[in-house]
Amino acid sequence: MRKTRDYDAELRALGEKAKALKAKKVEQLGQLVTSTGADALDLDILAGILITAVESSNAEEKEAWRAKGSAFFQQRGKKTRG
Repeated sequence: MRKTRDYDAELRALGEKAKALKAKKVEQLGQLVTSTGADALDLDILAGILITAVESSNAEEKEAWRAKGSAFFQQRGKKTRG
């Protein structure tokens, strides 16, 4: 005989997993802000910078930001390993 599925329990489990993933993302964003030193910026400045980046359609500018970010993480990786 087939086992009856408990849809309510599955939905609760998915909801809890979604909450956990959102909390992890928020924590990682906080760590990113702190590790880059952006936590020293005024919140209005930081928000303005982020909004400008999101609204930017300049592919060259975004690629430069991506390269700079990648280099930052590669440097951090070398410091923590050594």
